[in-house]
Amino acid sequence: MGNMIHKTGKMTSGSRSPSTYIELLTRFPPRPISCEEELLATQQVIDSLIDRGELTPDEQDYLNVLGTLVYEYEQLHHQAIPDIHGVELIKAMLAEFELRQKDLVPIFKTESIVSAILNGQRQLTATHIRKLADFFHVSPAAFFESSKEG
Repeated sequence: MGNMIHKTGKMTSGSRSPSTYIELLTRFPPRPISCEEELLATQQVIDSLIDRGELTPDEQDYLNVLGTLVYEYEQLHHQAIPDIHGVELIKAMLAEFELRQKDLVPIFKTESIVSAILNGQRQLTATHIRKLADFFHVSPAAFFESSKEG
């Protein structure tokens, strides 16, 4: 038969066990998420599974089910983060961190260059992007337009 049971009664790693999966389902039955409270509870269960490290096939299946429920809820109830990049991203980060143009002078050397970049009169250089990524603690890729097709 497919699954091997050791003398301890436990399934071998890598095998599936209907009773183990049912135990997971019983502990926290997956249901469509209808409110933020249910979302948080589901995310806590997901986090506890991820924190375990290596998962059994049953735990992985269960995690996939919970992840699908979270994804579906977020698609319906959470607005997507707009895909902003380049100068728009810099402006958004300045606003988010309550910074002014002059706070970027160490990156661009002068306030006039900061102004020219923010007004679209100058392009960002690779050095600017690297320094901005370090300054704002983001990936340099965040400053480039996404190539996703929509």
